[in-house]
Amino acid sequence: MTSTLPPAAAKAVEHTLSEALAAASISSSSPSSEPKELPNAADTTLEEGEIREEGDDEKGTEEEEEEEDDGRVKTVFDDANRFNVKHPLYSQWTLYFDSPQSKLLPKTPSSTPATPQVAHGGWMDDIRKVVSFDSVEEFWGLYNNIVPPSQLPGKANYYLFKDGIMPAWEDPANKNGGKWAIQLPREKSKAAIDKMWLYTMLAAIGETFETPLPSKDGKETPVPLESDLVTGVIVSSRPNFYRIAIWTRDAPDTSLTEADPLVRRIMTIGRHFKTSALGYDPEQKIVSSGLATDIAFESHRDSEKKGNKNRLTV
Repeated sequence: MTSTLPPAAAKAVEHTLSEALAAASISSSSPSSEPKELPNAADTTLEEGEIREEGDDEKGTEEEEEEEDDGRVKTVFDDANRFNVKHPLYSQWTLYFDSPQSKLLPKTPSSTPATPQVAHGGWMDDIRKVVSFDSVEEFWGLYNNIVPPSQLPGKANYYLFKDGIMPAWEDPANKNGGKWAIQLPREKSKAAIDKMWLYTMLAAIGETFETPLPSKDGKETPVPLESDLVTGVIVSSRPNFYRIAIWTRDAPDTSLTEADPLVRRIMTIGRHFKTSALGYDPEQKIVSSGLATDIAFESHRDSEKKGNKNRLTV
């Protein structure tokens, strides 16, 4: 897929995905300066009357190392505690969470995601904002300090949405859209759900779900921020199954073919979701039990209808 991101953002995205997919020891590719040559203790001249104190050599070495570190370009992958470079994401993202336990917590301005765009009431009042981030390093700091989906209780959800967009159908960015979703049996999927969710998040924040806009002359047009399709991703833990979903701001007429530009963009997202995020082969069938579903797309409006068949599948 052709990248449509600015060079700086594209570089950050490439760095994010390569670090995740390496699944091995993480190291930085950032350049470092050559270490300075420290003076030998025997070559150091003392002033008349000056007495060398024990530990002076070690102190000087530490100061030299600190000066050297200050001049190095280091990322969190090089040193998790002392890094000085962040890799920016193309968009800012916000993680929300809710569970049966969150309903028992007192509502505070910092935990309640109030916004004039969405009329809150009921379940939306129980969603808690965890944190917003806009860099690779902040994402990994968040991911490494939250409970993975496989350990969440039933009826718990993580919502990762672009900043300013609420995980609600009523939000203007979502009301005309839909979602790709898959449901998997809990016990059979417990060993794989964490990786599936991680790769789904990485594809979302790395903007690799996005596709170029069609143009009349047949050339690809970069996607401006307000025209991207993905608004957020969700993982839901239930007593008997897990569900992962990708929400989009637009939903096509499912009776059309891929000759329609929007259908083509939506189908590209679905295929990327199936192969790169979930790890299935392109032609692999998912359904194996009553708790599993195909990877299917439907509009938010149609999803409210029982027995809806207006869906796209990959």
